[in-house]
Amino acid sequence: MPADEPNPTAARATPLAPLPDHQDVKTPWWQELWRRHAHVTTPLRERGLVCDIEFGVSAYIVRVTLPDDSCLIISPPQEPPSERRPGDPEGWIATREDPDDATVFEVVYDSVPSADPGTTPRPEARHGGSAGPLMEAIDHRLAQLGLLPAPAQPAPPAQCIPGAPERDTASVYGDALRELTDRLNAVDSPADAAALLQQILDPTNGLLAQLGEFFEAAGEKAREAEEDDGFDLSYDLADAAAEVRQLGEGLHGAEDRMRALTPLTPAPRAPFSPARAPSLPPASPTAPPTSRRPR
Repeated sequence: MPADEPNPTAARATPLAPLPDHQDVKTPWWQELWRRHAHVTTPLRERGLVCDIEFGVSAYIVRVTLPDDSCLIISPPQEPPSERRPGDPEGWIATREDPDDATVFEVVYDSVPSADPGTTPRPEARHGGSAGPLMEAIDHRLAQLGLLPAPAQPAPPAQCIPGAPERDTASVYGDALRELTDRLNAVDSPADAAALLQQILDPTNGLLAQLGEFFEAAGEKAREAEEDDGFDLSYDLADAAAEVRQLGEGLHGAEDRMRALTPLTPAPRAPFSPARAPSLPPASPTAPPTSRRPR
């Protein structure tokens, strides 16, 4: 976490909006839910938006407070409920609502696969539970409405999750990749693993492709110094970019090979609820208010 003294690395990182202000933030079950949704909440907090985790109709949701007092509700399927683990649904539904004005309601994003074979799926259904397209759709709509706030100021140390490992905001990208690894460890089929592998190996937008672009851009920045060591560093970074791209080329087809593997038959798993999941103790008696169901 940011120290009391100025930290040059943290100063360059994107500041995050503060955590919600309620007692559940100190509980292990809420902290675990927050960790599982970090790939959704962290990008939103980078945009200065305060997020919270609540229980909706049948599953946990992310509630995002907007500057005009409306809110975004980002949830997995609620009816019928999703049987996947919190933070890793088969698709996301994002709606904008206003608890004081029933006329304010719109579906911003819906990537939940249609269960009705006669229904034409929405275009975003192909993205499933991927958070990247969800964030792009939210960015686009909030920018249209003028509801993207200025970046938030860094949260003080008191806003840290109690008991969580201390990390400054400079680790946000490492945290996002760590979350992707956690999701990979939790999947039950090669097809789900292949979908996550695509996030790394996609030749245009995957992590390796973008990491190559990053090293190349860093090399150009080093060259701007017009010093001997700057030129040497630029060559080293250019070599790193080439090696990363070669790694992606060497793994070409790995996604399809993963998808073609025979899935194991998992044991039946009941829908997630804090009462049944030992890793998440039951919520406190003062449970958060029930959200209006996404339509």
